[in-house]
Amino acid sequence: MPTDPAVISAMASAVQSDPDNPALRLHLAALLLESGRPGEALEHAAHVLSRQPDNLEALQKAADAADATGDKIRAAGYRRLYEGLSWNRAKSLLDGIEEPLDTARPELSRETVDGDRFSPLVDEDDDEDDRIRLRAGGPTEDEDRDGVWDVETSDITLADVAGMEEVKRRLNVAFLAPMRNPDMMKLYGKSLRGGLLLYGPPGCGKTFIARAVAGELGAKFMAIGLSDVLDMYIGQSERNLHEIFETARRNRPCVLFFDEIDALGRKRSLQREHAGRDIVNQVLAEMDSVGYNNDGVFILAATNHPWDVDTALRRPGRLDRTLLVLPPDAPARQAILQWNLRERPVEAIDTRGIAAQTEGFSGADVAHLCESAAELAMEDSITSGNVRPIRTGDFKRALKEVRPSVRPWFDTARNYALFANEGGVYDDLLAYLRAQRML
Repeated sequence: MPTDPAVISAMASAVQSDPDNPALRLHLAALLLESGRPGEALEHAAHVLSRQPDNLEALQKAADAADATGDKIRAAGYRRLYEGLSWNRAKSLLDGIEEPLDTARPELSRETVDGDRFSPLVDEDDDEDDRIRLRAGGPTEDEDRDGVWDVETSDITLADVAGMEEVKRRLNVAFLAPMRNPDMMKLYGKSLRGGLLLYGPPGCGKTFIARAVAGELGAKFMAIGLSDVLDMYIGQSERNLHEIFETARRNRPCVLFFDEIDALGRKRSLQREHAGRDIVNQVLAEMDSVGYNNDGVFILAATNHPWDVDTALRRPGRLDRTLLVLPPDAPARQAILQWNLRERPVEAIDTRGIAAQTEGFSGADVAHLCESAAELAMEDSITSGNVRPIRTGDFKRALKEVRPSVRPWFDTARNYALFANEGGVYDDLLAYLRAQRML
């Protein structure tokens, strides 16, 4: 039975007041799932995972939400990670038992979500300290690994990105213009070493921009998330990273895009687990080791929390360029409205007027506004028995309920922009905060 909208609204307000409280976010995600709003539930679960990648409850909620949205591949990745972490913790508890395991150990065998098998294998000749070994199914070194990660051809360019002229300008100056003019790049000694870090509030189109860059370059596109890298077996996460880079090198020119890079490249000083530090070290090695030729591999990364990204990842030659992706401007919001209404029955919708009333909305907020207006029109059609199109009045009603979701991000970001702006890395953010009178 769907949860009362008033309860969801109250819980959402509590999350806005305390955005870094994982328990609140996961409770809200559960309520949203019960109410048939899996897309929003997935956003909250993913937010928790960006801070706590090993949170089992968040992984389970994310898997259920991704399943409900129809993203079976993403759901499978979350479940694989959930199963792996659950087994790892169970094994740690087992290893702590003092009595001999041959009298207390159950026979275990399990199928992973993608059909691979893993099971504990016992060698009776092993020492007691070595009594459990793990064997994982999956591709061998001789198998073709390109099929493990999606290598796409992007069919969008920056011309498909509405508005955001400053973002496009910065991309052209720092990244695209040198690629199109190699002679000019050589004349001015312009280097393309390193990568580009896109940062900003959630739901503002960082992934879409990364795809557009790949389309502009005529390059392949690989989108890598947390579940593509992390693995339950020691050393396998680092191997996954190496194989991801090798796949990009085989398919160059290729844009290698790391989403939520703060989860993979979190500051090592903030990590308690040794495995997390090893992953950061592997990323560093792959990006600029003398043993690897990354010519033609263009690295983009996105994060909502640039202050959590390891400083070594942001030094010159790595993710040394940063680009602030802000909430869409009015032309971009109007384009998002038109895109989300293109296959729905509408009647004389004033998209320009609605765009003017949604200042500060993220792209995801605008899309959610369209969903809410459609729900209101559908509810009225069901109640009256007469099917009618979506009207501007539905949007006016929806605007009373839908609020911008990015304000908590700016509240957090303001402190870093004011007090941790070493080298002027957050100057663009400070300028925007002053223009919006948030300082």
